[in-house]
Amino acid sequence: MIHTKSYLQGLKSLIGIRSPALALAASFIALGAIFKQAGFSLEQSVASSLFTYALPGQLVMTESYLLGASLINIFISVWLVNFRFYPMTVALMPALQHKSQPRWKYYLSCHFLAVSSWLIMKDGYKKIDKKHRLDYWIGIGSGTLSSAVLSTLFGYLISDYLNNNMMVALAIVNPVYFLCMMIGAMKNIKTTIAIIIGIILGPLFYLSIPEWSILIAGFIGGTAAFLMKGKNNDI
Repeated sequence: MIHTKSYLQGLKSLIGIRSPALALAASFIALGAIFKQAGFSLEQSVASSLFTYALPGQLVMTESYLLGASLINIFISVWLVNFRFYPMTVALMPALQHKSQPRWKYYLSCHFLAVSSWLIMKDGYKKIDKKHRLDYWIGIGSGTLSSAVLSTLFGYLISDYLNNNMMVALAIVNPVYFLCMMIGAMKNIKTTIAIIIGIILGPLFYLSIPEWSILIAGFIGGTAAFLMKGKNNDI
């Protein structure tokens, strides 16, 4: 069973000035409106957020679909975009694993992985008894997922009242929030180096190779931080 107190602590972490709920909601409102304009039904739009729950991947899916890409091409494109979850999972699992937790909880909780929930967990997991951290994570994840699904539904319903500029503004709220959270996570030299290098190199690479700028800047920044000597205090 799920430990109720830890689960509720996870839900409560979505309340407050550092909560990703509002930023997440803003971007998924824009996504819901985009789905409607792309010709998806309400059921398809809501199901996309419920079962995929990955905003960049959902946008790639929509764009690829509109361009007439084949199913296999759409699958590969979305898979590559969502590959970012692999290192996040590797970093998160040691904080969640406990012999008392049944396997089904891990299968359930893997669906909740997102940058927003990962950052919340990273920020607060040390305050939770390791035995109940998985329940805490499920609370965070179910809360953020619910916000995404409900916001997609809301965005779909009000899409006729949103113009392109409004949708762009809503869509970039979440990335700006992530940037602020990452800056707030600069608690040791490795994290700081990775973020600073990425921020500097990203715009520079964009001038010459915009399609690969984020990937290359992140790879260089992360590699430089990884090669640095010293203890890593992150998850």
